[in-house]
Amino acid sequence: MTLAQRGRRVTLVGLALLAGVYVRALVYTPVELHQGPAQKIFYVHVPAAWSAMLAMGLVGLTSILYLLVKDPRYDRFAAASAEVGTAFSLVMLTTGPIWAKPIWGTWWTWDARLTLTLFLFFIFLGYLLLRGAVGEAGLRARYSAVLGICGLVLLPFIHLSVYLFRTLHPQPIVLKPSAPSLPGSMLATLLLSFGVFTVLYLGFVMQRYAIGDGGGGGGDAGSA
Repeated sequence: MTLAQRGRRVTLVGLALLAGVYVRALVYTPVELHQGPAQKIFYVHVPAAWSAMLAMGLVGLTSILYLLVKDPRYDRFAAASAEVGTAFSLVMLTTGPIWAKPIWGTWWTWDARLTLTLFLFFIFLGYLLLRGAVGEAGLRARYSAVLGICGLVLLPFIHLSVYLFRTLHPQPIVLKPSAPSLPGSMLATLLLSFGVFTVLYLGFVMQRYAIGDGGGGGGDAGSA
């Protein structure tokens, strides 16, 4: 079985699990007391944000590895992860305003967390545009790696922004020093959604990497 075929199977499993998670979220998970039904989009928005940051984290790490060992497989993985991360960050930036409007009374506000996540999306876009603009494989891989590392550096600032600045965003409810602050049933649904989005990320990246490995993606950077 090829990598692309395995990726498709993983993706199909992820999509089936996604349907199950959202049946649980809509039917079996209680409505949040203050936010009402609008809070249900939380189970899409937060895992999409997690997947986007996971994607950028792996773009940055594999970019560092590429610069160290010049193995084109790391460059191809970074390119695949960036493509998938762009899609997840677009989901994050779409669902966020839909959730914000009934809760905050506005679609968008330029607070620190929102601004930094928008910047993350622009780094993803810049990464893909850069790969499309530079024709020579070695230069493309090196320039892309530098931008990918910049995205990696941005991630802790996104996480810490709610502590460092005044922001409408709540502080983390799972990744925090103390215990998670969600009721058990909501936390279980959220963690399941995290897992499902991670499976989808893996399935999508496997397929995109397979395309690149066959000559349809980022090309061979081995001449670097």
